[in-house]
Amino acid sequence: MGHELIKARLNLYAVMKNLEDLVQFDPEMAALSKTWNVSIQFSVLFGPKAFIEFQNGRCRVEKGKLSKPTIRLFFISPAHLNWMMDGKGFPIPLKGFTKIPFLNGDFQKLTKKLEYYLKPTDDLLKDEKYVELNTRFTLNTAAHAIPEIGNLDRIGKHAVSHIQTGDILMKILPDGPAVTLRVRNGIITPLPEETDRPMACLYMKNIRVANDFLNAKLDAFTAIASGDVMIKGQTPMLDSMGLILDRIPVYLG
Repeated sequence: MGHELIKARLNLYAVMKNLEDLVQFDPEMAALSKTWNVSIQFSVLFGPKAFIEFQNGRCRVEKGKLSKPTIRLFFISPAHLNWMMDGKGFPIPLKGFTKIPFLNGDFQKLTKKLEYYLKPTDDLLKDEKYVELNTRFTLNTAAHAIPEIGNLDRIGKHAVSHIQTGDILMKILPDGPAVTLRVRNGIITPLPEETDRPMACLYMKNIRVANDFLNAKLDAFTAIASGDVMIKGQTPMLDSMGLILDRIPVYLG
């Protein structure tokens, strides 16, 4: 599977998924989007498709097609979509021409704010609220990137083949956030919640530890030895998941 295609799927299915939490947890973005009633379809020629729907102050990002989106944006290749996500290109609008001022205005404010949270600096990480949201979004991105890499990336597919059926829990102590990776017949499904019966658990001591760990600033062996990161259950499942996590920066780094 080509690099650009995997990257495009991660951009649509893992990165943009954070818009749901952005409008929920960032007060400025919640206020900006609370009256929106609009949907945007993203379609890549012979590639991935996803849509964003804003309604009643909520945001929903899902794979596939929406029957009657307000706006349709088309991309001639996965690389074309990636260029847009990197701020170097523009989509081809097929529907919703009157909404172009919205795309270039308020919606762009939303995506710029997401970019702000996903690209931390040392100064930004001095702010506790920023750390909280950056960590939440990083965990969420990882959870939704793992299935894509596990299905399409050569190393990822090899790692998934060694993960037995069961649930893997990743949780930030004491009260979350948490995500569950549900493995069934070699297919991984991310769930934005804590499972009751995990077969393998990875607990991060607090938000700061989680931020360092998820952003690869904290060595896993050192973190486990010090107790900052705790693992329980079927550790081979966590080892295989770690191999997949290591592949995310290859595409989104």
